[in-house]
Amino acid sequence: MLIGYARVSTIDQNLDLQLDALNKAGCTEIFKDVISGSISARAGLDEALAYMREGDTLVVWRLDRLGRSLRHLINVVTRIHHKKMAFKSLSENLDTSTSSGKLTFHLFGALAEFERDLIRERTKAGLEAARARGKRGGRPRVMNAKKIALAKSMLKDKSNSIADVSQALGVSRTTLYSYLSQ
Repeated sequence: MLIGYARVSTIDQNLDLQLDALNKAGCTEIFKDVISGSISARAGLDEALAYMREGDTLVVWRLDRLGRSLRHLINVVTRIHHKKMAFKSLSENLDTSTSSGKLTFHLFGALAEFERDLIRERTKAGLEAARARGKRGGRPRVMNAKKIALAKSMLKDKSNSIADVSQALGVSRTTLYSYLSQ
């Protein structure tokens, strides 16, 4: 059975083009979402996947209607395949129930993994270059050695509470505890 899924990003947009294409393709049920592509939780998509049974095919008008990113698209289609279902995109003429469709989709997956690896390598190289120039990543330190020593000496006086010391130094109690435990 062909199960359709249509999505637009805003209420101002219209589902008609997608619905016409899905009906023409022979979808017996069509699930819809009106939600931004950046939102991962989609009630209509979840309903469609819950409705589908082994051997069914999820049909979309275009790939970008299903996935918010290549990684998200691959995750959704992988979930579909684990349940012994197929995926079909009408505009890209991609059908994972065929050998060529599976190959194409696996190429998409390989390209996405390659892209993630490149991003990871560039990030690592950038961090190493910054460290070589003396830059340190992470949050700036709010307490130096002098402030820590001052906090310790203030806390030796039992009349000063943690709250008093943290307020005097301009840091939260959690931050003060963190620096004192180092």
